[in-house]
Amino acid sequence: QVPLVESGGGLVQAGASLRLSCAASERTSSYTSSYAMGWFRQAPGKEREFVAAITGTSGDIYYAQSVKGRFTISRDNAKPTVHLQMNSLNPEDTAVYYCAADTQPAKFLRRGGSPELWGQGTLVTVSS
Repeated sequence: QVPLVESGGGLVQAGASLRLSCAASERTSSYTSSYAMGWFRQAPGKEREFVAAITGTSGDIYYAQSVKGRFTISRDNAKPTVHLQMNSLNPEDTAVYYCAADTQPAKFLRRGGSPELWGQGTLVTVSS
């Protein structure tokens, strides 16, 4: 069973908005409410990059510079579920977006960091 399940990707025009969601599976939801959860993305031919993360206890939020002011991350610890509201999308945002979770927020922020749990990814395509 995939530990995290993403939804909400699709094809939009530049300037539009999308909302991605990621829910912990039934198996992982019992222990991930305290985990940091967030998003990475990987564009064709490029390395995976950090997008945003939110911690499980204090709710501290981190964004990549490229999405600050346009993307908003939030979470609901009841499931737990994390959302990524993406506004003012541009073609450079085209990528497969992956949800991730880990006990250590640093796994999101450290270059090359790799959180413990991953989703299968959801494709976001922004046309010009």
